Amino acid sequence: MKLTTKILLGLGLGALTGLILNVFSPETFSILDKFLFTPLGKVFINLISMLVVPIVLFSIILGTAGLGDPKKLGRIGLKTISFFLGTTAIAIIIGLSLASVIKPGLMGDFDTSGAEFKAKEAPPVSDTFLNLIPSNPFEALTTGNMLQVIVFALFIGVALTALGDRTKGIYRLVEQGNDLMMYLVELIMRFAPYGTFGLIATAIGSQGFDAIKAMGVYMIVVIGALILHAVLTYGSTVFFLGGKNPVWFFKQFSPAMGVAFSTSSSNATLPISMETAQKNLGVPEPISSFVQPLGATINMDGTAIMQGVATIFIAQVYGVDLTLMELATVVLTAVLASIGTAGVPGVGLIMLAMVLNSVNLPVEGIGLILGIDRLLDMARTAVNITGDAACAVIVAESENRRLERAA
Repeated sequence: MKLTTKILLGLGLGALTGLILNVFSPETFSILDKFLFTPLGKVFINLISMLVVPIVLFSIILGTAGLGDPKKLGRIGLKTISFFLGTTAIAIIIGLSLASVIKPGLMGDFDTSGAEFKAKEAPPVSDTFLNLIPSNPFEALTTGNMLQVIVFALFIGVALTALGDRTKGIYRLVEQGNDLMMYLVELIMRFAPYGTFGLIATAIGSQGFDAIKAMGVYMIVVIGALILHAVLTYGSTVFFLGGKNPVWFFKQFSPAMGVAFSTSSSNATLPISMETAQKNLGVPEPISSFVQPLGATINMDGTAIMQGVATIFIAQVYGVDLTLMELATVVLTAVLASIGTAGVPGVGLIMLAMVLNSVNLPVEGIGLILGIDRLLDMARTAVNITGDAACAVIVAESENRRLERAA
């Protein structure tokens, strides 16, 4: 049986087990969750999280050094960031449009008096850019500050390119380190079906069927928007810009999507998504090593969709009609916030609080969606990493075409 099939089987069985236990025997679920589901999921998350920082460090160094020419690095960087910002804007427009048509906030009676949420302050965008350069790179590595790790690795990659043969020993060492990490990824992936089973069983079983039923329409709108974005935006860009069959793309990348769905973390899934893009999608290692770690940090299309739907949902629940200008403000705020809050814990809800504040909607309304946000977080993470892979495929193809024209 292929690993992809095993992971999907683990997801399905985990979801079914969690749902059945939640409905028919919550006490049994509590015991199994404590001694089986949570330990399985925790071990898997810890195993892949253990590799994230060294993989980002090694891969960005190799990617930057492998691209060689600083002009090429700048060109690829510009293409990557343009793709991320463009698709984030499209994502939130899809979310706003679908929620405006279906009107999930008018589909039931929601207790706004019970909605409580204390918004955390997001750092100003200027602070994010000022803090890009680590004062202590070792501290950035130990705390897992991904933006600072990426910048540090970029500097090392540029220096290795400039120094050439004088540092070929260090370059070879980094290559060997990267090979070692990729071998460990393959080893850990053998445990993925069991880890995904435990994570999904915990997520579904602990949410409660009543919460899912109450917020059913909201969930359907978010998931519908995520599927639309993945199929239409990523499918069409992969086809028209990358020259690849979208069905082939989704099929080949599905193992990473399954892991992302279960872990709810783009960073935690990064080792698997990079390996899948390089082996299954044929993305050259330097491009994959540059695009995907950057995307895992700043590309949040799935989160943007949630913000669009949640903003309209909360506005409908509180009986507020948003003007066209306010909707445009939502789009602009969400796109800027996706970069300004990169690397901040709980980034999705912080970004949503910023978006709600921008159009004077009550931030407490976030309390209405907190109950099922964990389940939707899984789906939007799968979309986020798929966008990173689509970008890598498109950038790789555009570079190939450039080489063919130059030949």
